[in-house]
Amino acid sequence: MPTTMTFTPSLSEQLQGIVGAVHVLTDPAEIQPFVTDWRGRFVGSAQCVVRPANTTEVAAVVTACLEAGAPIVPQGGNTSLCGAATPDATGQAVVVSLSRLNRIAAVDAKNNTISVGAGCTLAAVQAAAREVDRLFPLALASEGTCQIGGNLSTNAGGVQVLRYGNTRELTLGLEVVLPSGEIWDGLRGLRKDNTGYDLKQLFIGAEGTLGIITGAVLKLFPLPKSQTTCWLNVASPVAAVDLLNQAKIAFDGQLTAFELVSETALGLVLKNIPDTLRPASVSPWYVLAELSDTSSYAVEYWLHARLEAGEVLDAVIAQSETQAAKLWSLRENISEAQKIEGISIKHDIAVPVSAIPAFLEQADATLAAAFPGIRVVAFGHVGDGNLHYNLSKPDAQENTHFIDSQPAVNRIVHDTVDALNGSISAEHGIGQLKREELLRYKSPVEMALMRSIKQALDPRGLMNPGKVL
Repeated sequence: MPTTMTFTPSLSEQLQGIVGAVHVLTDPAEIQPFVTDWRGRFVGSAQCVVRPANTTEVAAVVTACLEAGAPIVPQGGNTSLCGAATPDATGQAVVVSLSRLNRIAAVDAKNNTISVGAGCTLAAVQAAAREVDRLFPLALASEGTCQIGGNLSTNAGGVQVLRYGNTRELTLGLEVVLPSGEIWDGLRGLRKDNTGYDLKQLFIGAEGTLGIITGAVLKLFPLPKSQTTCWLNVASPVAAVDLLNQAKIAFDGQLTAFELVSETALGLVLKNIPDTLRPASVSPWYVLAELSDTSSYAVEYWLHARLEAGEVLDAVIAQSETQAAKLWSLRENISEAQKIEGISIKHDIAVPVSAIPAFLEQADATLAAAFPGIRVVAFGHVGDGNLHYNLSKPDAQENTHFIDSQPAVNRIVHDTVDALNGSISAEHGIGQLKREELLRYKSPVEMALMRSIKQALDPRGLMNPGKVL
């Protein structure tokens, strides 16, 4: 009797059967953009990239990978700054791109909520909210590219945290495909739900290590009736923090954003980004402030008093939306301007707002002594204590060698942050970049708790391995 042969399809073939052959990428050239991070710091390899169209397909993909023992790397817009969305170099992983889960499912203006797929870009969610005269306040420089699933997975912050909170505070419900392939449907637009553990909080900020976020119910807010944008020259970070507290006293919740920019950071933008102009006189430090639902006259009156007192050295108030956008572009293009200059050692740190001047003074001095000629590019969300503190050498050849000093540089910066009761990651996450650093600054109890959660949900360790833990 002839022997009956049993055909066992490969994992790629199984995935093609789930999502269609056109949505499983195996060609190295097609895969390359998915395995290289935005900064070009992390380059991995994958056996394929799969692009499911809905939650059911995501669950089937996860189940197939689980059965094959293949690591899974969830990916949104691939804008991570710490390598959270790229695979390792083994070539064993399957990258699951969520870009096709890009449907605005529902907008409930009376409940001030919007239900969206994880693959929606942040800009698309903002636009859908505006169509019903509402605001989704999360605002990032990468909003045209980054996706909601990634924003949730990194607990993104942005420039309006001061008034509206970070992504965690903007989220009411989630839908998640668990590492088992099961679907948890927590898509509820409730502001009060006291029925046990708040499970959604496990997945927000987990960087895809506990499951794949496929949908979310997000909070909306009334559109501001007016906005006033100001570019202010200040003498120092101390002056900036003092000005912040003055603004909070004067305007309270109307203060939407309060960004700190160094002259070095502004100089890189003016040098490398076309059609940018210096908005005011030269100063060591600048503040970009935005106030909502207050009259420009009230802002002008307040600023006049600050100028007379010497607390503000120069001031520009945008007279139109176009002028406001130009001021914001100076802040939003800092990262791009740095990228043009070459690679840098980046830090995304948080300290108590009152400790920002001390951090800058101590870190600057220690680094200058250890690495003469170092260039410090400091900017960020001073209103919530979050600074981006990036380091390089101005000379390209020197900088190539300086990057090798990252462990020593990180130690100086992170030790300074820790001494001030701060955090080594404020809004970018841990990813691959800070995984080892986390062990140094998290307590053993905290690490044990995190590992226990990971083991309970993902016992085989297949969900975004090598990230966070």
